[in-house]
Amino acid sequence: MSASDTPDVRRHMERLAAEGIDVVRVIYPDLIGTDRARDVLLDHLPSACEHGLAFCRAVYHTSPQGDVVPVAGGLDAGLPDVCVRPDLSTLAALPWEPGVATCLGEVVDPATGAPAAESPRDLLRSVLDRCAEHGLRPVVGPELEYYLLEPAPDTPTGWRRAPETTGAVYTAGLRADPGNHLLRTLRHLRDLGIGVITGNHEFDGGQYEINLSHSGALDAADRAFRFKSAVKELARTEGKLATFMAKPFGEAGGSGFHLHLSCLAPDEEGGHNAFDDPSGTYGLSATARHAVAGILAHAPALAALANPTVNSYKRFGPDTLAPWLIDWGLDNRSAMLRIPPERGSGARLELRLGDAGANPYLLIAGTIAAALLGVRAGEEPPAPLEGYGYDTSKSPVLPTNLPAALDALEADTALTEVLGKDFTTSFLSYKRNEVERFQRHVTDWEFTEYAYHL
Repeated sequence: MSASDTPDVRRHMERLAAEGIDVVRVIYPDLIGTDRARDVLLDHLPSACEHGLAFCRAVYHTSPQGDVVPVAGGLDAGLPDVCVRPDLSTLAALPWEPGVATCLGEVVDPATGAPAAESPRDLLRSVLDRCAEHGLRPVVGPELEYYLLEPAPDTPTGWRRAPETTGAVYTAGLRADPGNHLLRTLRHLRDLGIGVITGNHEFDGGQYEINLSHSGALDAADRAFRFKSAVKELARTEGKLATFMAKPFGEAGGSGFHLHLSCLAPDEEGGHNAFDDPSGTYGLSATARHAVAGILAHAPALAALANPTVNSYKRFGPDTLAPWLIDWGLDNRSAMLRIPPERGSGARLELRLGDAGANPYLLIAGTIAAALLGVRAGEEPPAPLEGYGYDTSKSPVLPTNLPAALDALEADTALTEVLGKDFTTSFLSYKRNEVERFQRHVTDWEFTEYAYHL
């Protein structure tokens, strides 16, 4: 029986047609976490499921400016295909686009049938397989911040924050959000079914945070990916721009991507929080403390995945509430790795390193890989941070720029072994090209600083 004749595909088609849906948008993440997609008319969904949708593999190697970066397997191989098949288990109607449903796509190499080497979703799967070998099932809760911008032709960028109101941190309602963007977005995201729970205006004007519920790591990454895509789409319906860029404005704060991580371990009742131990140091199990030690040990390399752009490192620094040093603390938001006060089923780690520009799959995969290496090594972390952080005499400094972070990733052979050689090679090539392009670009700052006086 061909895929077009399977009861599963027919059942989905009948349900979609009954809901007035005639288009399925198949999306998947590229290396930077941007959604790549194709719209499939409902009548052609069986063919897409059976044969897949052909995309040029170099979509993974395409820069935000549309340049094809010379990564192995792309230009040098004659720009071959990858094959994307709809994952119908992830179908969801788009509440703001009548007649359209969306689903994730599974990306494979058509020559071998194996997952594409650069597929972020499959990278995370491979890391989770390693965790399963140790009886651990990671659970993740994502928190993301972003800026909402409105057109401003009189500004250098063409955009300004919407609104520019300051001092409305941790608020909701029209005082902080006169256009009611947040409330409208929360309702649409709820209807999309991706597990959003709360939202508020953040620290700076036009900055918002929306939290997602916790779930298994792959599901959490899928939902974070779809969340970012949806927020950007919804802003466009308002004639605005939503950006998850780490620090879009020099005078304003950056946007973070915080991860809450715990692990389930099997027991006679089906599973328990492997990070909790009332009799353990700080109320944490040895597994949790080893995970902390692993994340600290691999933090310089992890920065390349958590802070993956040239712009990312402008978010860091003293008094920014963004991590600057490699440290951890008990309910301490000035630390890179925070242990929230809950114990029992709520025992978890909060990694505050990531910025909102990170690819959810890569950030989650890298964090879990570092934690797993710590569990395997069985080492204890140093004493937790006391008081306000950012003291370089107490803790080492994270990489201060993207080239340093990429070098740290390449040098961390233990972490790259878990992530895989093919992925690491592609990622490093792609990102080093970004650095080279930036270093050749003449900025407005340089002209203002030098042109008149030199």
